[in-house]
Amino acid sequence: IFPGNSGNKEITWMMLEAGAETDVVNSVGRTAAQMAAFVGQHDCVTVINNFFPRERLDYYTKPQGLDKEPKLPVKLAGPLHKIITTTNMHPVKIVLLVKENPLLAEVEALQKCYRVLDLICEKCMKQKDMNEVLAMKMHYISCIFQKCITFLKEREDKLDGFIKSLLKGRDKDGFPVYQEKLIRESIRKFPYCEATLLQQLVRSIAPVEI
Repeated sequence: IFPGNSGNKEITWMMLEAGAETDVVNSVGRTAAQMAAFVGQHDCVTVINNFFPRERLDYYTKPQGLDKEPKLPVKLAGPLHKIITTTNMHPVKIVLLVKENPLLAEVEALQKCYRVLDLICEKCMKQKDMNEVLAMKMHYISCIFQKCITFLKEREDKLDGFIKSLLKGRDKDGFPVYQEKLIRESIRKFPYCEATLLQQLVRSIAPVEI
């Protein structure tokens, strides 16, 4: 709790990587993220809420049950973990992170990655301590990966074409319509309709015209 209250993002991250639990509560029943938010250290709240232990991802790099092969090749775990733990959720940023890593920027690699993200999303929603924020984040990144696959398959300019589409503004006011539609579509496709976070997002977005 103390690193979060201090506002030091680097120390907060180091503590998390060293194994600090994010769901442990203090004497008044508050988690580290809740205490950091209470004292206004919102950057630390972002770090805590976006943290995903590497070992939870590495679980998918080993064959499970009757599987003969792992769901995620070991070589993809590092690049995928970097994207999962980023605090910048702008779709262009995520596509750039994909584009800068040749291991990720292939159809087969992205297919494996988005399927693992969908499994993590499901686990976040079905575990005892449900984590809707992390589930939504995994789903959102999965949707962007699936759109990356579409551009890699169908467009000559590939991921550059995707980035251009996301940045292009409409003529009258420069508003990035394609980007807005992508984000709304990812929210609409979130498979857990009972999620409080989903309902809040829908109530906020539905009345607003593009």
